[in-house]
Amino acid sequence: MTRRSLDEITARADEFADAFEAYDPKPSERDAPLPAVIAVKLAAWRRDAAEKELADAVHAAREQRLSWREVGEAIGTSGEAARQRYRASA
Repeated sequence: MTRRSLDEITARADEFADAFEAYDPKPSERDAPLPAVIAVKLAAWRRDAAEKELADAVHAAREQRLSWREVGEAIGTSGEAARQRYRASA
């Protein structure tokens, strides 16, 4: 392997940056499916983000004196199940 100078590395990085900035995907590339592992990671991230948003909303609802029954109905479960799941965060 040949060692590259800092100037060569910087020039190559600039080439990559220019190529990235000039990239214009074809229509078929815009609709290409994600690789399976990326799709799973993205779905897991979205689930985690939704769970945090829901927990924050439950906390806000409880601060506004909504009952656990009302919270449970809003999320499609019983009040007791909502209380057990979100009590620590509320």
